[in-house]
Order: sequence, then C-alpha cells, then structure tokens
Amino acid sequence: MSSLGTTDGLEARLAEIVRRNERLEQLNACFEAALDQMGRGLSMFDCDQRLVVCNKTYANIYSLPEQLTRPGTAFVEILSFHMRRVAGSGFTRRSVEEWIKDHLSRLSHEGAREEIQTLEGGKSIRVTYQPLESGGWVDMQEDITAQRQADEKIEWLARHDTLTEISNRFHFRERLERQFECYDPRLGFALHWIDLDHFKQINDQYGHQVGDSLLKAVADRLRSSLRSGDMVGRLGGDEFAILQVGVDRAELADNLSLRLLQTLRRPYDVGGQRLHIQASVGVALAPQHGQNPEELFAAADTALYQAKSMGRGMHAVYTPGAASDHQVNPLKVELKDALDREELVLHYHPIVDLREERVSSFEALMRWRHPSRGMIPPSEFIPLAEETRLIVPMGSWALTRACTDAMSWPEHIKVSVNLSTVQIECCDVYECVTEALSVTGLDPHRLQLEITETVLMRDRERTQEVLQKLHKLGVMLTLDDFGTCFATLNYLRRFPFRKIKIDRSFVRDIPEQHDCVAIVKSVGELARELSMLSVAEGVETAASLATVRAAGYDEAQGFYFSPPVPASAVPRAIKQCKMRLAAHSAAPGAPAKTRKTSTPARGRRSTSSS
Repeated sequence: MSSLGTTDGLEARLAEIVRRNERLEQLNACFEAALDQMGRGLSMFDCDQRLVVCNKTYANIYSLPEQLTRPGTAFVEILSFHMRRVAGSGFTRRSVEEWIKDHLSRLSHEGAREEIQTLEGGKSIRVTYQPLESGGWVDMQEDITAQRQADEKIEWLARHDTLTEISNRFHFRERLERQFECYDPRLGFALHWIDLDHFKQINDQYGHQVGDSLLKAVADRLRSSLRSGDMVGRLGGDEFAILQVGVDRAELADNLSLRLLQTLRRPYDVGGQRLHIQASVGVALAPQHGQNPEELFAAADTALYQAKSMGRGMHAVYTPGAASDHQVNPLKVELKDALDREELVLHYHPIVDLREERVSSFEALMRWRHPSRGMIPPSEFIPLAEETRLIVPMGSWALTRACTDAMSWPEHIKVSVNLSTVQIECCDVYECVTEALSVTGLDPHRLQLEITETVLMRDRERTQEVLQKLHKLGVMLTLDDFGTCFATLNYLRRFPFRKIKIDRSFVRDIPEQHDCVAIVKSVGELARELSMLSVAEGVETAASLATVRAAGYDEAQGFYFSPPVPASAVPRAIKQCKMRLAAHSAAPGAPAKTRKTSTPARGRRSTSSS
C-alpha cells in the first residue's frame, strides 16, 4: 500500500509540474505576442551585455538576422552587424567597442537617455535607454519619420509662400536682417521691390486660378534670374522682392532690374491663355539708402512709386529727397475720420464646437463701409491703421462693440477679438480690456483674444506680463495663425495660451496637398499633449471638415459653415451652422459624434518669467 501511495504522490506532483509548465508556456506565448504587437522596438540586455529578449519590431528596424535575436547574443555582435551595414568599409571593431564603452558610461552617470538615429532610407528612430538596477539596460525604438517630416514641413511652410514656393515676407525680412549684420561694407547689397502692373485686371478677367498660375510663373522667372547668394521672396499679393548681394556700385543693381523687366515682359502661356504683363521695380542700395530693414524698405517703396509715376513697366533707383514727392495714400487720410463718422463695422465669423455640434464663439472682424468706395476689406486698411497708430482707438472701439454685441447672444457663446502688435506696444491693453468688460457687463470668461506670433516677437517681457494679467483675469488667449512663424513652439512654452488656431493655409489646401493632412494631424496632437484646445481655420469643404474631425480638433471655422455676418445676422448664422454640422454627421462615412469628456482645466501650467 505504501509503495502504491508513493507512486500516486509522484504522479500527482509530476502532473502539477506539467500543468505549471503549460501555464508558463502560455504566459510566454502571450508575452511574446504582446511584445510583437507593441508598435515599438524593445530589447533588454543583462549586466554582461547579452540579449535577454527582443521583439520583432526591434529586429525589423535594424534588419537583424534570426541568429542575432536569440537570448544570450552579445550586444557587440548585434552592434557590429548594424554598423557594418551603415558604415560599410568605414566599420572597425574598435569603433564598436568605443561606442559601447561610452554608452555604458553615460548610462552609469546620466541614467535614462534618448537619442535620434537616422537609418537607411532616411528613417528617423527615437531610441530611449533605461538602465536596470541589476546592470544592463532596456531600450525602446520609435519610428518618428512621419512626425519629423511633418515638423520639417511646418517649418518650411512657416518660411515659404505656399503658392509660389519661394520665401515669404517673414523669411525674406529675416534674411535681410542677417544681411545687415554680416555684409561687407566695401560691397553692400540692393533691395529690388517688384510690383506687377495691372495684375488685378487679369484676376478679374480670367479668374483667380489663372491669376495664381501666373504668379507661380512670375516667381519661377525671378528665381531663375538670380545668382548664387541672391534671394527672391513674395511680399504678398502681386508684390515680390529680391535681395541682391555683392553690389559695390549702382550699375549692378540697375542692370539686374533691366534684366528682370525684360524677363517678365515675355508672354506667358497659362491655362490655355497667352498673357502679357509688365512690372515696376523700385531699387534701394545698402548702406547708402538705409541702415536697417525698415529704412531700406521705405527707400525701395519710394523708388517703386517713382517707377510707377514714369509710366509702368519701368524701374527706378531711390533718389534721396524724392520722398517729398511721394503722394499720400488717400485712404490713409480718410481713415482718420472713419471712426468718428461711424463707417467702421464689425462682422462676426462663427467658430463651431465639433463635439457639442454647436457654435461656441464668434470672431469679430472689422470692415470699413466707405461712403463712395463701398465695403473695404481689412487687408487694405488695417496695415494703414497700424502704420498711423489709428489701430489703437479702432481696436478699443472694436473691443467694446464686440463685448456689447455678445451680451445679446446665448451665454455659452463667446466673442473673439484680434489684438494688434501696435496695440500692445502703444496702449495699456489690460486697462482697455477691463474697461470694456466693465462698461458692457460681459463675463471675462466669454472673451477670447487672438494673438499672432508677430505680436510676441517684439517686447517679449512686456507682452508676457500683459498676457499673464489677462490670463489671470479669466480671458482666454488664443495663438492665431499657428505654424506661420519659425519660433512657434517656443512661444507655446513661454506664454499662457489655452488655445491653438492652425493657420488657414494648411486646412484650405487639404484636398490638393496631401502633406497638409499630416501637418493638421500633428498640430492637433500637439494641442492635446499641451492640454490646449485646437481650432482649425479655413474649413471650406466637407472633405477638410472630415479631416480636422478625424484629427481630433475641438473647434473649426470657415466658409463651409458660414461667411462673416453682421451682428443682426448672428442668430441666422447659429442656425445655419447647426444645420451644416447635422448634415455632415448624418453623411455616409462621417465620424460618430463623441461625448465631450472633462479635462483638467484644459489650460496651461504656470509659465516662467524668463
């Protein structure tokens, strides 16, 4: 009996061991499956620098053969294989050993660290190393190629005109400022300000598509006319500029202008049309005509006026003293009395909440209802208002008027007002805001102020102080035209913004430009990472709305919902937006409406004063 009992006991223990082994095998299988489904590469090495485990993604990233992915493989063998593929004939065993020595030293003294590796085919891999207490380390690999490409595209778009693909006004001025800092005084340089003659007639006669194609052709010809070191940029509309370096005498600048005029006069075949256009060019020389970008641009502007006064299709080099002959823009004179004559009005452009599917705010946009010229767009008179500092009283009026109008709207709807650089520089914005709120009785939380990056690039300490006070008051601050300046990300850290509004050019070009989709998505992800609201401006089609919705944007704005409307039409615009949203949600393939989840304050952490 005892012998039988002993046999039964052994069999029971063996059966238990078999069950445990089966459970361990199941767990190992689950563990391996989980590793392989991670989406990131992962490997672990012990204190002897030997592989403990790695997943398939790790092996695929470095194209490792199966024998190098087995537990116990020395790290030096894996690294040697990789460096042999990357460096080719430049590979040496000593370089591998030195890399490992440096790697272990940094893990020991610095702890966890991160690096970006560039692999074959231009792939960018972010590698994170985490040391283990028992020695060894764990590393993870993340493919950030698409993210880096999107970041590079954002940076490129911030410095280039999306239509012509040449430098934009911001980048051109940035280069001009650098030129003043480093040029050879014995040589100097020249600024050519180019304005196409009667371009508006072509736009009116043939349409904007033909006009845009003509601008591209003009940009191509200007670019092909330059030497190495020169630069061409589009200042806006039908205006271009060229920076010509190494100009030791006026004759060189004169010759370039003549060549440009001859080049631009040649006929253009655009959209099945044979078009002819001329240009006027104003030239200013540095340092003779200007000691900084402002002075040089002013001199070139005066020269351009001189060229136009000679009969179009001409060029002129700035002549000191000719500024007195420069006629004053008649709009500049009339603008002084426009506010007193009550010719300025506000129109309101709705911004919709994509989760609640209703209007969340209206952006106040200034219009000039001229008694004889009709409705003048802001692009024509706002620059004049900023130049003459009239934007200060105009901005104060707009703020009070917008708060007054908002008092008649549903309480959940906010009003958004744009702030100008000149307003922050020349008046107490905080006092203007508090006075407008006091006079109208509007709750500060219903007021939003939109600020472009150009506002932040002047007196940063003063601007930061003003924005912090407004933030504490309860006013929401929005960074407008996100992505159009180079230093955007730095501003997000330093200033108390609670909302990002992506520039309309990225959203508007979604149907034609596939890379814009990646940019729109990356900006939306950035906003979520910073616990900020995201707004997509420029939504003009159902396709662009579907893209920004899929990218997780909180709000959207654009002509797809409604054009800007006068105050009297706000109730109708609210209904129209609601109908548009409902129709889009009901369309086949539309994303399901998501419930709005609560987020902790959805604001920013405190920022340093540095």
